[in-house]
Amino acid sequence: MDTEIVLIGLNHKTAPLEIRERLGASKSVSEILVHLSQLSPIKEVLFLSTCNRVETLFTSKQPEAAIAAVKQFFSAFNQVPLSKFEHSLYIYRQTEAVRHLFRVASSLDSMVLGEPQILGQIKDAYRLALKHHTVGPILNRLLHKSFSVAKRIRTETRLAHHAVSVSYAAVEMAKKIFGHLERKQVMLIGAGEMAELAVQHLINNGVKNIIVANRTLERAMELARRFQGQAISIAEKEEYLKEVDIVISSTGAPHYVVRYEDVKNIMRKRRHKPIFFIDIAVPRDIDPKVNALDNAYVYDIDDLQAVVEENRLKREKEARKAERIIEEEVIKFEHWLETLAVVPTIIALKHKLEEIRYKELNKTFSHLKHLSEEDKKAIAVMTEAMIKKVLHDPIEFLKQRENREKIDFYLDVTRRLFNLDAPEENQDKWYHVKR
Repeated sequence: MDTEIVLIGLNHKTAPLEIRERLGASKSVSEILVHLSQLSPIKEVLFLSTCNRVETLFTSKQPEAAIAAVKQFFSAFNQVPLSKFEHSLYIYRQTEAVRHLFRVASSLDSMVLGEPQILGQIKDAYRLALKHHTVGPILNRLLHKSFSVAKRIRTETRLAHHAVSVSYAAVEMAKKIFGHLERKQVMLIGAGEMAELAVQHLINNGVKNIIVANRTLERAMELARRFQGQAISIAEKEEYLKEVDIVISSTGAPHYVVRYEDVKNIMRKRRHKPIFFIDIAVPRDIDPKVNALDNAYVYDIDDLQAVVEENRLKREKEARKAERIIEEEVIKFEHWLETLAVVPTIIALKHKLEEIRYKELNKTFSHLKHLSEEDKKAIAVMTEAMIKKVLHDPIEFLKQRENREKIDFYLDVTRRLFNLDAPEENQDKWYHVKR
């Protein structure tokens, strides 16, 4: 195969956000893609730009020239000297490029192992490439294969089933207690960043009613607007504890904000309906003794970190399964790439035999004028089947992996035996049989 697959890019591991932004994340992706497709050494191209990575996937018959052209383009287009970002670039070719794309699509190369967003971003980049006609047979096949690999990993592993952030772990615990979170009411006490993230995760899981309690009412109103909830003063929280199902607390108070006696009193009024406290404050906001009450559950930052660490180890175990799946799929795609070298010869061989078939059929039919259209059709079908059977063994031989080392020799012999490279004027004309 004289066309090579190349991937050149940088990500959150190799380059700071400032560089990633300047090379594509904040630019017109369509404009960049069109410019890349116009670089002379490039045949097919896809451009991926997210907050964590900027990558260009392309095919070329002149990979070295294409790599240099891509580097120079990004330098000129973004007005950034190449010396500022060249050391952050990684370059993968052929099998390594395929492996890297499969890992990215399966979120094995993400900042958060197992996160699902990256697959959607790759699909968006592919749709854009299709719109601008910048991908062809090789990248089409590779992109579709990357989607099926990601799906296989989601199906055969539990890579995305274990929370690896404190805020998300809190939500997973809430789901274990309540089963589902639709129609549950949440109270947010304070305005810590992790508490806000936990609320966002809860909303993503169907929570509709959010109450925000804060010492500064203005801040509570600001957060309530963001979450489409209700703002209250911190002094009102005990009244609302009678109704809510989940409490997330993240204040800077030096003492407990929710005391044991307060919760004990409201549990009677709640008729002991379960209540879940997520304490993400340091020092703690929730009196740990609350956990001793029936149907009251308290998880502090250490509990959540323990869950995160346990889940991180589980994800790493699942990631090993995913890596094995990727290696299997890389090998399969590599086999397909190897067959591309024989495709032109196979097509030429088929065309040569079809030309002979068409010519001989027309010659025969011109002599046997008594044949009906049904008879002619039957003979045409029979000769087509004969050609397919004659071609089967030679084609299978050319496709065999065991022949890779001598494939150039076998292709040359095939083309010589069947005179596939004869000048066009010496080849038989195409004759068409009415079918």
